[in-house]
Amino acid sequence: MKMNHVGIMVGDMDKAVEFYTNALGLKIVMGNTKVEEERETAIGRMCIAVFGEGFKGFNIAHLVTTDGIGVELFEMKERQARHEVDFSRIGIFHFCLQTDDFDGVIARTEEFGGKVRMDIMRYHPEDDNNQAKMVYLEDPFGNLFELYSHTYEETYASEYE
Repeated sequence: MKMNHVGIMVGDMDKAVEFYTNALGLKIVMGNTKVEEERETAIGRMCIAVFGEGFKGFNIAHLVTTDGIGVELFEMKERQARHEVDFSRIGIFHFCLQTDDFDGVIARTEEFGGKVRMDIMRYHPEDDNNQAKMVYLEDPFGNLFELYSHTYEETYASEYE
């Protein structure tokens, strides 16, 4: 099984594309595209099946990470201004990106309207040979994402305290 893409709801498509490309380094595959509620096309029927009758339409953009994972950005016509994370609810609450430019991504996240949610942590502070770091960040719309300095396997290959 391979990861293909993740879909993220945003509040302003132009700002979102700027953030995800300039702050996080994703590449545009398909820019901001308007999708209307309609039944004449396969895409229109699929959107009604997913979002239900009366979704009013949305803007969508397709981006890709350097390792080929897709990121779909959705800006619904009718939406709340900001995502509020409720840790007591079941469901996906974050996604994680990995970078060799850890400090640079953090700086660009803030520069382009995102937020740092915590201090940078090391998973294995007792092991100078394992420098795996992580931090939780937020996009400009309140969506949480985690940033890793090492691969998933490198990070979790040994127990941590």
